[in-house]
Amino acid sequence: MGSVRWGFRCGSWTPSRSEWLFAARCVQQEEKDRIGQFVFAKDAKSAMVTTGSDPPWSFNISHQGDYAVLAAQQGMQVGVDVMKTTLPGSNSIPEFFRIMTRQFTAHEWSTIQSAGSERQQLAAFYRHWTLKESFIKAIGTGLGFNLQRAEFHLSPELLTQGKVLRQTKMHLDEEPDDLWIFEESLLDVDHHVAVALGPADEAGSAPLPPPAAFTLLSFGELIASASPLTEEDAAYWDSFRMKAEAPQRQKDT
Repeated sequence: MGSVRWGFRCGSWTPSRSEWLFAARCVQQEEKDRIGQFVFAKDAKSAMVTTGSDPPWSFNISHQGDYAVLAAQQGMQVGVDVMKTTLPGSNSIPEFFRIMTRQFTAHEWSTIQSAGSERQQLAAFYRHWTLKESFIKAIGTGLGFNLQRAEFHLSPELLTQGKVLRQTKMHLDEEPDDLWIFEESLLDVDHHVAVALGPADEAGSAPLPPPAAFTLLSFGELIASASPLTEEDAAYWDSFRMKAEAPQRQKDT
């Protein structure tokens, strides 16, 4: 049973003309058109580097904050989510938590609010959020899933950079669920990432390998095996370089 964990730091990628046009040649036309419709360069870059698939594997992608990530697994359902520890909008942390009350159980709120400082509480919030989102993405339910149905009991081991934890457990509809495995790690001090691994199919009944850390790729490594599908479109670069990097609020943050 194989696994792949890749990450790419979109936030610090400033593509050259040749890089952007080559990347655009390596995606399907409908994906290229979709990427071109993004208003901000930050979103277009994230979408560009997370486009593609490998049919023999189950895979999932996520992009938020400064990173885009991909998790792939043979023989298992997989979902991945990455979040940056930042305060959305202009709300205070207590107000933000009040708005999000219904997304977490009483047990989870107790864990979040006992984490320490407000910054540590916010980090605990996003840790829980990535776990929930990774599970939802793995099962493909989307917005119709009540987030309180999935309650997470965090690993007692401290989550630190350079370490992948696999001890966190999920209770589904108030019952322990041992069929799902969750991997947690930090890409850096501000970015939590969680991978949900669902029940293995018969072909994937081999023992699960030890958890693997996300490998951060350079642009060259990302496109090393890419093959152009279309001709170069110079106007696509002209359109991209006219985009603002991000909304003003995000840039200020």
